[in-house]
Amino acid sequence: MKRTTPLRAAVAALLLTVGLGAAHAGAANAAPLPDPAATAPPASAGLLDAMRRDLGLTASQAEERLRAEKAASAADKAARQAVGGAYGGSWFEPGTGRLVVAVTDRAEEAAVRALGADSRLVRHSAATLDRAKARLDTLRAPAGVASWHVDPRANSLVVTVVRAERNAPAVREFVEKARSNGPVAVTVAETAEAPRTYAAGTVGGDPYYTGNVRCSIGFSVHGGFVTAGHCGRAGAAVRGWDGSAMGTFQGSSFPGDDYAYVGIHSGWWTVPVVLGWGTIPDQLVRGSGEAPVGASICRSGSTTHWHCGTVLAKNETVNYSQGAVHQMTKTSVCAEGGDSGGSFLSGDQAQGVTSGGWGNCSSGGQTWFQPINEILGRYGLTLHTA
Repeated sequence: MKRTTPLRAAVAALLLTVGLGAAHAGAANAAPLPDPAATAPPASAGLLDAMRRDLGLTASQAEERLRAEKAASAADKAARQAVGGAYGGSWFEPGTGRLVVAVTDRAEEAAVRALGADSRLVRHSAATLDRAKARLDTLRAPAGVASWHVDPRANSLVVTVVRAERNAPAVREFVEKARSNGPVAVTVAETAEAPRTYAAGTVGGDPYYTGNVRCSIGFSVHGGFVTAGHCGRAGAAVRGWDGSAMGTFQGSSFPGDDYAYVGIHSGWWTVPVVLGWGTIPDQLVRGSGEAPVGASICRSGSTTHWHCGTVLAKNETVNYSQGAVHQMTKTSVCAEGGDSGGSFLSGDQAQGVTSGGWGNCSSGGQTWFQPINEILGRYGLTLHTA
């Protein structure tokens, strides 16, 4: 950032103190130091507080869940490689604290269990499910269709429709086309409202601005930050939280995708943290390991600050009024106007940038994010990590 607040200065001083302290201890004592990762909490106190509030967990339960989810993420990556084409998707079960991996070949179940995960035998592989969804993505959806995604638990596709529009002829026609699209079963779910993006007009806070739109920074990358594509087009100028010139949108995509990259001017700098807006400690970002379906997840934005929930679905196509956006992750986290572009984290791992949703943080709702690793790959960026 361009200017240093007391909170940001404290974070910088803490990082420097920790680094110098470790170096001094190493010089004074040749004995090996304990691994900080083994004793440090898996996330900041602020993020753990948000998990306790929104997920109904105790402090120890929140820490235990984050550690289990980190292990599940590693197991999922290994399982994909181990079972190959038999991989049918995966999800995290909070009740057991374990990952469940679906496979199409019974002979591969032992390989999954050897990795510390549970297995489930299914009919369709993840590749088959993804192809079925890709065919569905070619259809034009009416406004009454909110989204569609692969459900690994049910080994099927789910089409979510707006409750009041369920029996509209155009919605029924879309569902019938989906069901005639191949061997994969299609089920229908309902949502209370149609999805919308979370950009907002200029108001106060700690945001960034483009034109008369306020959005939230997602994650620092070397050279700038990533955010939502609907917040600004390539070439648009960006003003910082203090109103001064901050940078320019170097790339942006919406609809189809909902991501963007902002390059920052000299005088501004990036840090591997997600801001707590002065109410909770900032959260350090240490990587971008992808959390599985069922994992806890938290979001930070300039309007509603910290809120938590769970990952509900991946690779979902969301049908905004401006057009469909693909490969989104759906969560039970709430958001409101101005939160667009903000950070989704699982523990200290970056997950994605806020796109849109329905509801609010008073009555509840659901929010989608564009996965961070897709954005990094699209623009050839490197996440700034601690």
